[in-house]
Amino acid sequence: MPELNAPRRSKRVGHKGADHIAPGNTLESFAAALEHAVDMIEFDVLPERLDGTGGLLLAHDYEDASRRTPLALDAGLAHFAHDAYAGVELDVDMKLPGYEERVVDALRAHGLLDRALISTMEPASLRVLREIAPDARIGWSFPRVRRDYTQHPVYRYPAYAMVAWYRRRLPAMAARALREGRVDALMVHWAFVTPRLHEAVDAAGGELYVWTVDDPRRIADLERLGVTGIITNDPRLFDRSAR
Repeated sequence: MPELNAPRRSKRVGHKGADHIAPGNTLESFAAALEHAVDMIEFDVLPERLDGTGGLLLAHDYEDASRRTPLALDAGLAHFAHDAYAGVELDVDMKLPGYEERVVDALRAHGLLDRALISTMEPASLRVLREIAPDARIGWSFPRVRRDYTQHPVYRYPAYAMVAWYRRRLPAMAARALREGRVDALMVHWAFVTPRLHEAVDAAGGELYVWTVDDPRRIADLERLGVTGIITNDPRLFDRSAR
């Protein structure tokens, strides 16, 4: 029998399904994530055109979409509506603004809105989503970058300075956004996660998800911290982190 008030296990979240096992944002990657007992599957939604028009595709960026024939959002949601995925939550990550209502309508049409967390780095999209879907769970993805500049030979040190600045200020920013009802969750790059951030999000009644963590030792550290969920490209690492 579990101990009373025992800490809950962090949710295991598969990034793009299980991108290190099978190409991400594909049915094969989603099946691999399911096979390794994830609690949530993250996938990316991108419009065919930069202005938000055209079909909605499961792709991280346009280079990703050009390398293959991306799955349509409707086909992906129909797949997740199958009984095999019952109980698995979805992190629907919008890469650009301008198609918020279509994403919400698609989730409603497939009966998946209650299982979904819609996340984005775009402040304008966060405002639109809250206005059109007050019943939806909304996640603010931070920081608003398209690449990891800490690995860049020129921008590395300015990037480290930016990380240090936000590690001090993000707890208050997050708590304010949560208490004002603008968002329900934070989706934060692991470099910005601190005990103070976790405490601030928890005190404000929000959820804290950490991306993208592909080191079993870091996963174990985040599990001990008690974050809501840990997003990884390789769900097999969750079992290794427990050893």
